[in-house]
Amino acid sequence: MKTYRIFVINPGSTSTKLAMFENDEKQFDCDVFHDSTILRQFPSLNDQVDYRMEVIQEFLKDNGIDLRGIDAIAARGGGCYSVVSGTYEITDLLIEDAKACKGKLYHASMLGVQLAQRVQQLYGGKMYMIDPTVTDELQDLARVTGVKGCYRHAASHPLNLKATCRKYAESIGKKYEDLNLVACHIDGGISVTAHRKGVMIDAIDGAGGEGPFTPTRMGGMAVTDVLRFLYGKPEKEIRDLCSVTGGFSSWFGTSNSDTVHAMVEEGDRKANLIWDAMIYRIAKCIGEMTMVLHGKVDAIILTGGLMRFEDIHAQLQDYCGWLAPIAVYPGECEMEALAKGVLRVLKGEEEAKIYSGKPVWDGFGFEDE
Repeated sequence: MKTYRIFVINPGSTSTKLAMFENDEKQFDCDVFHDSTILRQFPSLNDQVDYRMEVIQEFLKDNGIDLRGIDAIAARGGGCYSVVSGTYEITDLLIEDAKACKGKLYHASMLGVQLAQRVQQLYGGKMYMIDPTVTDELQDLARVTGVKGCYRHAASHPLNLKATCRKYAESIGKKYEDLNLVACHIDGGISVTAHRKGVMIDAIDGAGGEGPFTPTRMGGMAVTDVLRFLYGKPEKEIRDLCSVTGGFSSWFGTSNSDTVHAMVEEGDRKANLIWDAMIYRIAKCIGEMTMVLHGKVDAIILTGGLMRFEDIHAQLQDYCGWLAPIAVYPGECEMEALAKGVLRVLKGEEEAKIYSGKPVWDGFGFEDE
């Protein structure tokens, strides 16, 4: 069987994850943390491309990896118009729409396809995006707001969430498509989502200011408070609070969860309050998504980098354990999911999709009435 070499790029709000795969076997990987004190130096997310490319070059050098003759580059996607789940060829149109943030999701995932292009220009290979942050499977009820013409967006961590849901389903001898699940990605960004029979029908728009605050995000606030605290501030400053400078960054001047949790363990009163308040807000969102599924939940899935902290699991078990069994998967499955999505295409098991440059959903058709 042919051995395919696949280089994986996964930019997140506080990290750049990189890996080298031969077929579905990981050969090398790294997870480079970026503190908010560094990221806030860049005027925009797009301005981080050179910085993150330096991280890639250093990874290749440190591990003695020569990408010449690479078969494919797998990149986390985002920023573009919404798409259905799947593996997509990275085209010029996709890159330009991601860079222009056409999908209105201002998040570091929009850098993935741009970094893939940089790598491809140096070493060749095909480029693919898999299950981007703008994957849209929302049910219609989840789209509506109380302002005519203003709709909620699909914006979460579908790559890790769907892969982890499938892993859980397999562990109990069932299919993802057979289960109702509330799945949470808990890391620098936090997603709380409702999955009904293999379809992610609702999700908080964390990068847009919904849901719990996180190490980098301000989370949901009353509109009157937004007006009181943020009115008149530059748009960039407000956007940064949604994705870079909010949450722990705002309270502690750092988005490093290890630093904040060390303060918690030392008994720091402020750190304990803010840390527990974040968990409290996650629990509230889990309850919300449980109602989306009419209370018929087979399991609550907890995944993401912050699940390395056992007190998050313990507190969420106390808050939500009576609703459904809780399954914990610390870390994430994103790198493997990216590599496997590309491998299926390279092996001819799946056909790559082509980005259309149009959103999955664009209104109900009665907005002018």
